[in-house]
Amino acid sequence: MALAGLFFVMLSAEVARADEPLRILAFGDSLTAGFGLPDTDGFVAQLQAALTSKGVKAKVINGGVSGDTTAGGLARLDWALGDDPQLVILELGANDGLRGLDPKSTQANLDAILTRLGDQKRAVLLAGMRAPPNLGAEYANAFDAIYPALAERHHVALYPFFLDGVAAHAELNQEDGIHPNAAGVKVIVGHMLPDVLKAIDGLSRTAGQP
Repeated sequence: MALAGLFFVMLSAEVARADEPLRILAFGDSLTAGFGLPDTDGFVAQLQAALTSKGVKAKVINGGVSGDTTAGGLARLDWALGDDPQLVILELGANDGLRGLDPKSTQANLDAILTRLGDQKRAVLLAGMRAPPNLGAEYANAFDAIYPALAERHHVALYPFFLDGVAAHAELNQEDGIHPNAAGVKVIVGHMLPDVLKAIDGLSRTAGQP
């Protein structure tokens, strides 16, 4: 009876875990935090809605901090992982580029973040960023190469450019020309959604392995 009871408790706990929504952490800066937008229009809310429309049971957690650099993200990583996400969308580096920080430092910070996430067996979708054009070709070449190099090194999925289809499109950005408006966020989510779904599918396949 004791063994049967223990088995029932273990089975019940497993079923309960299986019924919980997938936890996805959007870990980044103002672009994931939803700077200048109502909560309902930000990246987290729109991604949540898009996943729900696809029948995906998930909770998207807002881990964005406006103005954050890769160094700041590394410093707060452990705290941000408090909700124990299974998937992390890593979107950092835009502020490093805007400030003209050394690409080597940016790469080292992101490398440390990815190493820690890998050690914890968390799936990652790395969202790439591009350097501002005013910093010149040499800086841009060094900065833009960071993300594909790290994705290859850490064997994580790469979404090449978070602002794909939105950057330099005035009608999709707020007055500052940097942060997407609600329509811009919709474009971002629409472009990124297949990659997010692919990452989720990869998690499901891994969970199903013996």
